[in-house]
Amino acid sequence: MNLSSMTGFGRGEAAGHGVKVTIEFSSVNRRQFECHLSLPREFAALEAELHRLVQGGIRRGQVKGVLQAAAAPGAARAGGLHLDLARARAQVEALRRAGKKLGLQDDLSISLLLTLPDVASFDVRPEDPQALWPVVRQAAAQALDNLRRMRAREGAALARDLTRRSKRLRALHARAAKRAAAAPAAYRDALARRLTRLSGAAPVDPAVLARELVVFADRADVSEELTRLASHLDQMDRLLGSAEPVGRELDFLCQELLREINTVGSKANDAQLAALVVTFKSQLEALREQVQNIE
Repeated sequence: MNLSSMTGFGRGEAAGHGVKVTIEFSSVNRRQFECHLSLPREFAALEAELHRLVQGGIRRGQVKGVLQAAAAPGAARAGGLHLDLARARAQVEALRRAGKKLGLQDDLSISLLLTLPDVASFDVRPEDPQALWPVVRQAAAQALDNLRRMRAREGAALARDLTRRSKRLRALHARAAKRAAAAPAAYRDALARRLTRLSGAAPVDPAVLARELVVFADRADVSEELTRLASHLDQMDRLLGSAEPVGRELDFLCQELLREINTVGSKANDAQLAALVVTFKSQLEALREQVQNIE
């Protein structure tokens, strides 16, 4: 089975032209494909190409992408230096408190600030963003590949779960078909007992009993619905083994299964069959919730 989940995360890095590019993709459930990218202003010219790259690898779901760029280690710092003073102050105070407790000398300096995590950053201002596209593409391809790997792993787990749930629906369908076939006879016996109680010792008129049975059989006939349910379950099994994105088709099948089982429930004039319908619908709803995660 090659089902893919719509939920996942992937990260990629690449360096070139003195720039280190980091891209992170995350995806969640959506009925259609959506892609929202957050790029530094200097890389805005590459957004359309990056969008096409993502769309080429993801068919369904909402993908959010964040691109971050920094000067590569050892590269010339052509951009401006930014210091997060609030973060620097918090980290310096924490270091000083630790130093007092440990009896260390306070020798903090400006040079130390440049080594503290997330305190100092350098602008990257490429003169020609297109020249950096190969670097961005490499980082994006790596992130996209990691995203798809995670979606595939989750999809495999979903496929196993959906297969188990499909088997439960098949078992319930078989029990419902068996009960539907036995329901007229059970109704006949119950009707005969009721008529006997009402008429006292007088024998039950066979014509009256036969007429009631004909009406019951006509109103309670669910053979067509059960046949369509079996067909939908067969189709679901085929889709679960497909290598193509089948989330929409599976969702449609769930709607059709629900419509048919509702009809069975409305026709069922039998307590046991009605109970099976309720259980079937409960299992189907659980299956459909899982289907919402499939690409």
